[in-house]
Amino acid sequence: MFQINDKVIYPGHGVANIESVTEKNVAGTTVKFLKLSFLFKDMTILVPLYNETLIGLRYPSSSDVLKEALDELCKKPDKKLESIDFTPSGWNRRNKEYQMRILSGKLIEIAKIYRDLMYISLQKDLSFGERTLLQNIEDLLAQELQVVKNTTRESVIEDIRSPFKHITEITQMSLFTPGKVAQV
Repeated sequence: MFQINDKVIYPGHGVANIESVTEKNVAGTTVKFLKLSFLFKDMTILVPLYNETLIGLRYPSSSDVLKEALDELCKKPDKKLESIDFTPSGWNRRNKEYQMRILSGKLIEIAKIYRDLMYISLQKDLSFGERTLLQNIEDLLAQELQVVKNTTRESVIEDIRSPFKHITEITQMSLFTPGKVAQV
């Protein structure tokens, strides 16, 4: 059970602090809510106490899960890049899958999406939607790493981006430019 002042992860939104438990009258019924204040954005929300596990509210990952997520960034994508459909309808399908994985709240799944998008950036210029998703994913990873490691944002961004520095070097050394690599 969550306690006041606990730091929690709200899937797709990031790290929040539980400020209080409040009661509100909803349709004639008294409902208890957790009041969450996000640490890295100016946002406060109320989550029904009976719904916190359904939405995937969880404590920040352990050091072991954190290491596993960072290790995942060093691996190759699960799908071969040649088999990815880069058409707009292909992006729609991939985005829907990515959103479901983000809402799972699992740090390792978020790391896999980041890794896949970084590798896709080798094949083609990322679309606006892909770039936006990549930024959001990096932000979610950075927030959790920053809280768990109790360090600076710059330090965790370096941890997240470091496995991809070799991608930039390989692309710069090649005779062709398959696509712009996301800035690392």
